[in-house]
Amino acid sequence: MSILIDSHTHLDHFPPNELPDVIHRAQNANVGVIIIAGTTLQSSRRCVELATKYPLLYAGIGLHPMNLEGYLRDDVYHDLMTLGQGSSKVVCISEVGLDFLPTSPDKNIQFQALRRQIGLARELGKPIIFHSRESHKEVFQTLRDERASDVGGVMHYFQGDVNDAHEAISLGFSISFAKPLIHSPDLQEIATTVPLDSIVLETDSAPQPWKKHRRNWTEPFQLPEIANKLASLKGMPVEEIINQTTNNITRILRLNQT
Repeated sequence: MSILIDSHTHLDHFPPNELPDVIHRAQNANVGVIIIAGTTLQSSRRCVELATKYPLLYAGIGLHPMNLEGYLRDDVYHDLMTLGQGSSKVVCISEVGLDFLPTSPDKNIQFQALRRQIGLARELGKPIIFHSRESHKEVFQTLRDERASDVGGVMHYFQGDVNDAHEAISLGFSISFAKPLIHSPDLQEIATTVPLDSIVLETDSAPQPWKKHRRNWTEPFQLPEIANKLASLKGMPVEEIINQTTNNITRILRLNQT
């Protein structure tokens, strides 16, 4: 049976003593590769460290729009560049994007950081895994303006409508479905229309201390639930879903070359 690949997690946020068990549970669920996404410079460094330590982990580096404290400075850009050049386990620029919640950083700061990080991706030749909340139109325009299609990538934790999905695909990006697919009729309808060769899977795993029981935290071992739901929606064997989504993210991240 083919392995599953979790294309987006934040395992670097878990307590270090928990990681061996988190990884063991993932492996028991046939999850053979996990991508961990940086959200700050410090987080990106941690992702690279963990990817170096654990064979099934690979790292994304980048600044999340909600974590921006100002414009992306030259020294930070240089540090990200050094990280990207220094390890074959760095496979993408992630997690970058735009977030237009009322509590989000200034939009001008976000646009500047996204543009520079698209430039970083193009300079490194690495794909982009991007975040978009209340900002799809602006994200797509920025990706278009900055020629992000040169590297492609993934629209992470997809929550848009069918037009958003097909616009992302037209820009050279795949769609990533996470656990909301299991319960959302709107996402389920969209998933039936998106070509399987443009779909990848993720859990977006991160600590969830607000949940009453630790066992209810989202982890990579839950990825088969998403694959099974997609198989049901597509009317296809789950093995075919696993094979194709694994092939898709392997191609996007060029994992066979690492």
